[in-house]
Amino acid sequence: MIEILQVTNSKQLRRFVTFPFSLYKDCEYWVPPLIKDELETLDPDKNPVFKNAEADYFLALKDGKVAGRIAVIVNHLEINEQKKPKVRFGWFDVIDDVAVTEALLQKVFEKGKELNLEYAEGPVGFSNMEKAGILTKGYDEMNTMITWYHFPYYKEHFKQLGFEKQATWVEFRMSIPPSMKEKVAKFSRIVSERYGLSVIRFKNKKQILPYVDDMFHLLNNTYNTLQTFVPIQQYQIDYYKEKYFSFIHPDYITCIEDQQGKLIAFSVVMPSFSKALKKANGKLIPTGWWHILQAQKKNDLAAFYLIGIEPEYQGKGVTAIIFAEMQRLFNAKGIKKVETNPELIENTAVQLLWKDYDPVQHKERSTFRKNLA
Repeated sequence: MIEILQVTNSKQLRRFVTFPFSLYKDCEYWVPPLIKDELETLDPDKNPVFKNAEADYFLALKDGKVAGRIAVIVNHLEINEQKKPKVRFGWFDVIDDVAVTEALLQKVFEKGKELNLEYAEGPVGFSNMEKAGILTKGYDEMNTMITWYHFPYYKEHFKQLGFEKQATWVEFRMSIPPSMKEKVAKFSRIVSERYGLSVIRFKNKKQILPYVDDMFHLLNNTYNTLQTFVPIQQYQIDYYKEKYFSFIHPDYITCIEDQQGKLIAFSVVMPSFSKALKKANGKLIPTGWWHILQAQKKNDLAAFYLIGIEPEYQGKGVTAIIFAEMQRLFNAKGIKKVETNPELIENTAVQLLWKDYDPVQHKERSTFRKNLA
């Protein structure tokens, strides 16, 4: 017997957040999130995204045990201003029982029909700053801290229930050569001189903060034509600035400005925290913080997280400057491999950024959609 329970208190929310820890406990590739961060993200009193979104959380119980979870999300900005009549769902995890998946998705359909929306899509977060997509390739790869891991049967459940793929993201891994490629170094110099561009290097975290607002505005300008785009609001920027940017090592941020001092491009990379988070198992105390600290100090794998380029400079070789900076950093830090963040499969402009480093696609993920009519 399957029972669907709506989360209404903090104890149930913790069950919601911790369910994947039991579902994936024997999976060597699943990377757990920090429980405290998950609880905060899902809390309307702490996450400012709820100024333009709402969410209901549900647990599926089978024979009295938790067998699945789902978040039913409505982004009012997306519906009212972007005119996308969509009900979202995310934080979706389930045992291999399509009846449980169907029961959970029924709560999504109910919400969508209640609001006269046209279709359901997921898994996604509240906005495009959260994780998205069911893993469809790369089941023998660890997920990064900004992606979900799923078992292969997830996509089969969606297909059985009449869902179709909507958006697809690809991820790449590439090797970093032991020294700067002459082609990259030369092109970087040419582009810098041609457009009068200069690199901003940060000595400490305090110097980064004045640039954060411009970075997010640049993200909006960079990706506003993509199908999954939802504009990042100022209150979200303030939230991310306080929560994340004070923890990023200044060496891993590259900013480029023009002759007038305007930010025209930036990138954020970090050492890979996947293995550290695996060891932390959702908690910083007592030893999780130490594993994360060690990952920052000694690591041969890094991950791209954010990259933004002003549209008027896209296609003009600005990425050569970014890669020249990255190459110096990676060689100095002993980083030998890099993973990209998920990129929409149609976003070929971003994928071309890596072409000189012989990228290998090792993961793929998709959202799934179903019309409500």
